[in-house]
Amino acid sequence: MVHKRILLGASAMLFTSVAFGQIKINTKSIGAATKAVQAVTLSNEDVINYTKEYIQWMDENNPVAPDDHEFAVRLKKLTENLSSYDGLDLNFKVYLVRDVNAFACADGSVRVCAGLMQEMDDQEVLGVIGHEIGHVKNMDSRDAFKNALMTSALKDGVSSQGGTAGALSNSQLGELGEQVANMSFSRKQESAADDYGYKFLKDNGVNPWYMSMSFERLLELSGDTSEGGLTKKLFSSHPDTKKRVEEMAKKAEKDGFEKPSK
Repeated sequence: MVHKRILLGASAMLFTSVAFGQIKINTKSIGAATKAVQAVTLSNEDVINYTKEYIQWMDENNPVAPDDHEFAVRLKKLTENLSSYDGLDLNFKVYLVRDVNAFACADGSVRVCAGLMQEMDDQEVLGVIGHEIGHVKNMDSRDAFKNALMTSALKDGVSSQGGTAGALSNSQLGELGEQVANMSFSRKQESAADDYGYKFLKDNGVNPWYMSMSFERLLELSGDTSEGGLTKKLFSSHPDTKKRVEEMAKKAEKDGFEKPSK
């Protein structure tokens, strides 16, 4: 998802200067991870239902920007024509946390962190959003989420549910959050999501140079290890970012686009 490093911590501080906490993913300690995963078949519908349950838990356990917050107003304007894209129904919210990050889920939920919005302009934010939607459309997010379900939240109690999807407990959702936090994608998957984000910008009338520029901005930030090294941790799941910046730049040049001036 730029996916994804979801980090521990939370904040009730709602300051425009982004004196926020980090994304909250777990309120309880993680249990032993050595137990065998029980075999169960999850349909795509099951995974989507679990995704909706997960994103509801995330929204309830993180500071969501109210409708009149400047970041919420900005994101709403930025995505006003994106309630549906490429066959996917989308919904957007801002988390008032300092992570320079964003993520998208298989149910079409897109969450953008305040730290990202503060550091990037609108077109760059759209590039990141397009990249995250690419992971959803390419089934990367679904497959990774399903794996997280099987190795965390569903490793216990599946039999008692008859091998079908059932509501997760708060502690199971916490464990799921820990697994999702550690999800990463292959270089091939990241490259495909970059290409998708590039097309996403073109489809929405935005110079696709911003795909390269968004990652270039993240590279600039990656040297800062303060605040818990948020951007550095984000880059742990995004290999060869400099090369990807160059690839998107070459693609834009080849297609005849000029690099916007900042």
